[in-house]
Amino acid sequence: MFSNERRRFLRQAANGAMAWGLTSLFGDSLLRGQPGPGSGDTARVYLDSRRITAPLDRNLFGSFLEHLGRAIYEGIFEPGSKLSDANGFRKDVMEEVRQMGVPIIRYPGGNFVSGYNWLDGVGPKESRPRVLDKAWNSINTNQFGTNEFMAWCKAVGTEPLMGLNLGTGTPEEAAALVEYCNVDKGTKWSDLRRKHGFAEPYGVKHWCLGNEMDGPWQIGHMTATEYGLKAQDAARQMRYVDPSLQLIACGSSGPFMPTYLEWDREVLEQCYEYVDGLSLHRYFSNSGQETGGDSAKFLAMNLSMEKQIEETVAVCDLVGGHKRSPKKLWLSFDEWNVWYRARSGDATNGHHQQAPHLLEEVYNLEDALLVGGLANSLLRHADRVKVACLAQLINVIAPIMTNANGLLHQTIYYPYTWALQYARGSVLNLLVESPAYEVSNMGQVPFVDVAGTLNPQDGKVALFILNRDLSKPYVVEISWQDKSPGQVLVGTVLTGTDLKAFNTFEAPLNVAPQTFAKPTTANGRTKFEVPPRSYTAIQWSA
Repeated sequence: MFSNERRRFLRQAANGAMAWGLTSLFGDSLLRGQPGPGSGDTARVYLDSRRITAPLDRNLFGSFLEHLGRAIYEGIFEPGSKLSDANGFRKDVMEEVRQMGVPIIRYPGGNFVSGYNWLDGVGPKESRPRVLDKAWNSINTNQFGTNEFMAWCKAVGTEPLMGLNLGTGTPEEAAALVEYCNVDKGTKWSDLRRKHGFAEPYGVKHWCLGNEMDGPWQIGHMTATEYGLKAQDAARQMRYVDPSLQLIACGSSGPFMPTYLEWDREVLEQCYEYVDGLSLHRYFSNSGQETGGDSAKFLAMNLSMEKQIEETVAVCDLVGGHKRSPKKLWLSFDEWNVWYRARSGDATNGHHQQAPHLLEEVYNLEDALLVGGLANSLLRHADRVKVACLAQLINVIAPIMTNANGLLHQTIYYPYTWALQYARGSVLNLLVESPAYEVSNMGQVPFVDVAGTLNPQDGKVALFILNRDLSKPYVVEISWQDKSPGQVLVGTVLTGTDLKAFNTFEAPLNVAPQTFAKPTTANGRTKFEVPPRSYTAIQWSA
């Protein structure tokens, strides 16, 4: 991705897109993917506010809540807790999510959704059944369901991304849920919602047509053609109810699948004209075949995410081309995170318990650095990735943990929150020149990874900088091509000497942001040093 980006940038420059004279400045070294003169321990960033990759859809930094472990019960919903309101919603969690500004949250699953009957979770609570969730072998009391989720979303200022059961469920049942949620009155399902005490329709816009249906672990697993036809039928029936919906088909569960990309192609051959987006999922590990515990390779894995995005885009466009369709699908990367410790045995088996402790991954510094890199990768692909969800939000592979007395910020909370707070407006098409290191099966990887945004409304520029070098700081030199920035508004860095350090309720600041010295700009250049093993966010005024 790095070398291709540089080549594309130079081709555009040579075609007259701008007159920077980059080829003469760096010679052929850029075209060969080699550092230019004077690189050494310096990374150079060329920034032109006129060069934009795409407007940034705020839904790029959404999250996910599944009926799994303690994500819902003891996470966002805990009746009887001293920290909960009259609805049973955890007030400390609501305030946290509200301040973070999470734009969209996927619900109710995940693997859970493929065996879920949404009717079990609506109506009088005393009449709702206790159900065995076969996906996670746990008891679901159904005390929290669709209407509670919609009320919680409104309270925290987020939008719902609703998952539909296309495992044991039917297209007719999917359309019924749309009618329940989005039709005002005068129909069977809208009147049922009103009978349940919710007069106003919710107007849910985004819907996922099932979950990971390519996976043998999935309830209702089927072939790509079977799923594509079922998704087409569901999409047609749902749009009869509400033509304004944005529908996301299930793409491949990840590159590890033997049907990777072929699944996507076969599915889209059936439903391309009926959907708007295609889903991607990916979890990253610093163990096993993926990295073998090599931290230097682990911190490069966001480039593997980029490869996955580009391959999936290629399949979408291949099918679109075959169909001669004017439509261009966007992607929904609606599950992504680091997850590899709590993945087997009792970590995924609820033993018929209610709200068991499942998938409670403890995140360390290197996990947070990679999450920062993954956020950078999503930004760089904002032209096609319009929705993405950090999986998940509370307690389950999550940036936030709760106990009876409060909440804890895990290390990954910080880069995720910085993206939410500072990435605004449009994504900048940066030219980044950095020394590189060799990574097995990946080639040359730059030590310094940079993404950035420009908000045209207020002129603020934000840069997000990952230094993958485990031992050396790097000087970053920004060349402002069209205009110099104003003052530095924000400078913050996450770093440390121990990549394995993590936070606990007893020691919540083991890994925490540090103030980054505000760099100055002179003659159109800004120069500063980022420490080794670090992720840095800097925001400038106009």
